[in-house]
Amino acid sequence: MCMSRKIYAALALMNICVLTLSSQTSDRDSIQESMNMDAVYDRPFLTFDKFPVNLGGYLEANSIYSIEDGLSEGLSFQARRLTLFVSASISKRIKFLTELEFENGTEEIAIEFASMDIALHPLLNLRGGIVLNPIGSFNQNHDGPKWEFVERPDVSTNLLPATFSNAGFGIYGKAYKGAWTLGYEAYLTNGFDTSIIDNEEERTFLAAVKENSSRFEENFSGNALLNGKLAIKHRKLGELGISYMGGAYNRKEVDGLQVDTKSRRVEVLALDLNTAIKKTGTRFIGEMAYIWVDVPDTFTQQFGDRQVGFFMDIVQPVLRTEVFYWEDAVLNLSLRTDYVDYNIGRFAQTNTNIRDDLFAITPAISFRPAAQTVLRINYRYQWQQDILNNPASRTATWYFGFSTYF
Repeated sequence: MCMSRKIYAALALMNICVLTLSSQTSDRDSIQESMNMDAVYDRPFLTFDKFPVNLGGYLEANSIYSIEDGLSEGLSFQARRLTLFVSASISKRIKFLTELEFENGTEEIAIEFASMDIALHPLLNLRGGIVLNPIGSFNQNHDGPKWEFVERPDVSTNLLPATFSNAGFGIYGKAYKGAWTLGYEAYLTNGFDTSIIDNEEERTFLAAVKENSSRFEENFSGNALLNGKLAIKHRKLGELGISYMGGAYNRKEVDGLQVDTKSRRVEVLALDLNTAIKKTGTRFIGEMAYIWVDVPDTFTQQFGDRQVGFFMDIVQPVLRTEVFYWEDAVLNLSLRTDYVDYNIGRFAQTNTNIRDDLFAITPAISFRPAAQTVLRINYRYQWQQDILNNPASRTATWYFGFSTYF
């Protein structure tokens, strides 16, 4: 089945599901049945009387000590990011939210989200501006205080471009039936460029597109990136989402001159899961992504045309008690598994497996004096294999840090 037929089939399935539940739709606030798609608004904000906007944000900082193949650069401290949120209700059914992030001090300043939403009906809302592309779950639900780990998942940072946002427009909505909630999003935005196969990593690397700040004012390929997600949630079982993102990343012609033989596409399919065992409080959070890239035949095989990766977090509360003045303090033990394969396939000349992959495990201890603040100790052990299948480089890293909303 060609990819265009897959897209049409997915949109048809989305339409059927929404129509099935539409008779049960109510005017309840979407945050009451919060899903990953609601994460941009599902945050603590400070409100002020007679002041038209709400303010919020979060801070992340940590220490890091890493040893790679027996060598270490010693102990460092990192002020990873300071993020500010500003939201406003402009009028009835019209609202605005922006998210501004300062990374590594002021080394990088980015507008991650800045959109106006117009609510027409719970099943149909309009959104435009700078939107977070709904691919997987982490891209939208990435706030540091929500996670027990200092590092972000590899599949979300090294395979997909983490906190990937673009200028564009689209629709979203939700429907309800009993304990079930169905949500959907569909956007047309600016997309990728040729940096995904022409970058310092010297591999197919979608995250390189984030270096192109001009994507907020023009679309490199001239063809819109299509991004859609369908998610279903049960109040007791959890949430399951499937998302698709695809579009051209190159230009076939520049100023009337042919520079490539055809329009080349990048396509991503992602699944995400969020569930818990109520009796023990154990939470499972995971995401998997599969990527197809039409790489020119003139490129060597170190540039993969297929990539795959996943992460899985297991979070187990082991103690809930009052500590000092914190009435609802929680101590968690957690474990994360990361896997990324940058190049799926075999060498044409030798028929041997192309490696270029990464695997890591991260046990963690985290303490939450309150739900909006987390102190965390992580130990990450990573194996990274190069493309030629040489012995894997091994990296062991200790982290101690915190993240808090304010």
